[in-house]
Amino acid sequence: MAAVHMKIVGGRELEAGFRSLMDDFDVSKTTVKNTMKRGLVEALQPMADVASSLAPDDPETGGNDLRHSIVAGTKLTPRQARLAKKDSKNFVTVYAGTADPAGLYQEFGTVNHGPQPFMRPAFAQEAKATIDRVVGALQKQLAKATARAKAKALKKAG
Repeated sequence: MAAVHMKIVGGRELEAGFRSLMDDFDVSKTTVKNTMKRGLVEALQPMADVASSLAPDDPETGGNDLRHSIVAGTKLTPRQARLAKKDSKNFVTVYAGTADPAGLYQEFGTVNHGPQPFMRPAFAQEAKATIDRVVGALQKQLAKATARAKAKALKKAG
């Protein structure tokens, strides 16, 4: 699975908000990264949902199939992790896809089975909308984290 990196232009307010969270409320970098991960997964989930709707469904599997294995998240299988490019500790990376090995064969086909792409069409359909959702999702998660940090500070002080 190839990673797609994007840079959000105009996120200075978000950056200032996350810095404020760390400086004003003594929140750790780990908390900030987890807050960012939640926002990015939230923004990416609709793309995973579209991919899931486009994936072939085998009714005989009772829900344990490719269609139901497509998720947005931060975890990779051990094999995927070995193949993934390692980012520095200052990056937050999220993924949409499947851990099911059949996904690769469905997406690209084999000698005996033609391709039935689901991830590429989902990306083509949702890429711009996903990028548009990122700032809003991060703002929402930042507001929640700030509220939690304020409540914790008030509890500690009072």
